[in-house]
Amino acid sequence: MQPDPAKPFSYEKFPTFGLVAYFSMEIAIQPAMPTYSGGLGVLAGDTLRSAADMGIPLVAFSLAHRKGYFQQHLDGVGAQTEEVQPWNPADFCTEEAARVTVSIEDRVVVVRAWRYDLQGRSGHVVPIYLLDTDLEENSGWDRGLTDHLYGGDTNYRLQQEIVLGMAGARMASALGLDVNVYHMNEGHAALLTLTLLERQVGGGPLGSVDDVDVERVRTKCVFTTHTPVPAGHDRFSNEQSIRILGAERTARLEKLGCFHEGLLNMTLLALRFSRYANGVAMLHGKVSREMFPQFAIDSITNGVHAPTWMGEPIQQMLDTHLPAWRRDHLYLRNAIEIPEQDILRAHARAKETLLSEVASRTGLVLNPNVLTLGFARRAATYKRASLLLTQPERLLEIANKAGGLQILYAGKAHPQDTPGKALIHQVIEAAGKLSNDMLRIVYLENYAWDLGALLTAGVDVWINTPRRPYEASGTSGMKAAMNAVPSLSILDGWWVEGCIEGVTGWAIEDGPDDAAEAESLYLKLENSVVPLYLDAREKWAQLMRTTLAFNGSYFNTNRMVKQYTRNAYYPVKLLERAQVEEPIYAG
Repeated sequence: MQPDPAKPFSYEKFPTFGLVAYFSMEIAIQPAMPTYSGGLGVLAGDTLRSAADMGIPLVAFSLAHRKGYFQQHLDGVGAQTEEVQPWNPADFCTEEAARVTVSIEDRVVVVRAWRYDLQGRSGHVVPIYLLDTDLEENSGWDRGLTDHLYGGDTNYRLQQEIVLGMAGARMASALGLDVNVYHMNEGHAALLTLTLLERQVGGGPLGSVDDVDVERVRTKCVFTTHTPVPAGHDRFSNEQSIRILGAERTARLEKLGCFHEGLLNMTLLALRFSRYANGVAMLHGKVSREMFPQFAIDSITNGVHAPTWMGEPIQQMLDTHLPAWRRDHLYLRNAIEIPEQDILRAHARAKETLLSEVASRTGLVLNPNVLTLGFARRAATYKRASLLLTQPERLLEIANKAGGLQILYAGKAHPQDTPGKALIHQVIEAAGKLSNDMLRIVYLENYAWDLGALLTAGVDVWINTPRRPYEASGTSGMKAAMNAVPSLSILDGWWVEGCIEGVTGWAIEDGPDDAAEAESLYLKLENSVVPLYLDAREKWAQLMRTTLAFNGSYFNTNRMVKQYTRNAYYPVKLLERAQVEEPIYAG
């Protein structure tokens, strides 16, 4: 039964565990709501879907993003242009009566919230509150503060982060939510700690803050960082901070060590006020500790929400052989016993669906019997989308040996990312020169949730070529694994943990430069992937089966949310309950 959106939300207070408030600048809620841009938002949405499935007492806060991220258009030579994605929150959400205010550049900005009820498989609801400044009480500029996801300049970004963090924490109180744990998913929400600090000192001057006040805020906050390079952390100048946030708050943040090299660093702020912090993969945790050696940073490897990203053919196959997988994803381990022919038939159906979509979008009819590689990521230069194309003659040789090769690309570049846009142009230009009867390279326009799900379910091998160690985790290869699709990838992010050579896919060996890693990529295609696909269909099916069994059973958000619950949210409570052997989760 679906929740009634017309009724006020009433959160059942759990007697042992308190409520978690999850803050994220973007959340992929459903495909028709453009409230996300890519991996961070998709992870957030999958996290909330698993929390709802598992009965975790959790609510979430984000921004409404009324103009969305953007729709991508590519011309014949691969030049990207962007179009806004306007949508109306009232079509999907319920407006809450509560109003809160925040000060931005000495202006009072009024904020409201739209509630979306995300219901899990057992009926448990995780409410998502989308903060919105499009109100008559606000000036024209302030009405647009929650319009564009990652739009505008750093001034706009800091103002948005005040709304997300400070207004979000105030909204939680205005809604009557008794929050025990504030989870900051990336540093965008770090300013919520200021609201908690001001509440701790009774609304008085921040100059009176002492170590006890800071520690009391820390007991309520946990933080997940997703960025493995210093340039990826949000930083704002002292002038911006004073002008937008206020002189008193800026002085206090500086005194508390939240500035680095003269810049307000939102990751430092979040770390300073969190009792628990983590990276999103084993390697990323190590990299994060090296960047911030003064802090203890754990690691919890990301996952994906299995029912969201598994194609229908795989789900039907699992329902036949392993119906318990829906309530407990550890049962995916038992996919190791599914007959090979069932795996091949399910994947053939998924591939047929993907190729039908390609034909619908492009007019190109691809061959379902030909080895098909997939690469779909944000078009950032470090992801090296063109690495596969660096030796054109070599790639043509491989295509001929394979009896044909098809490569499907997709990915958006941020509107202000000129190098990323140039990368798309480079790939499309190379595709035009290389494509022939034996090698077909297609770049699909407007990469989004629906296309991503078709790609990860329907290709034969998933390719990922980031430059180490820039990939914090990555989740596209996990989605492929959920569909029994092996990966051929650089050993970065999650793949360090997920790669079992020849069992869940193949590793591209580390090299001193791009050329060396491209050579390893070609060698693996020539010597491992193509021969197995062409000449050993039973062994290929076994590879698909072990990919699903080993990686699907671990790299899912049900396991991930359990780790957050045990390590970040309620570590003491769980130890107490373990002594009396009570059940931990509802549902």
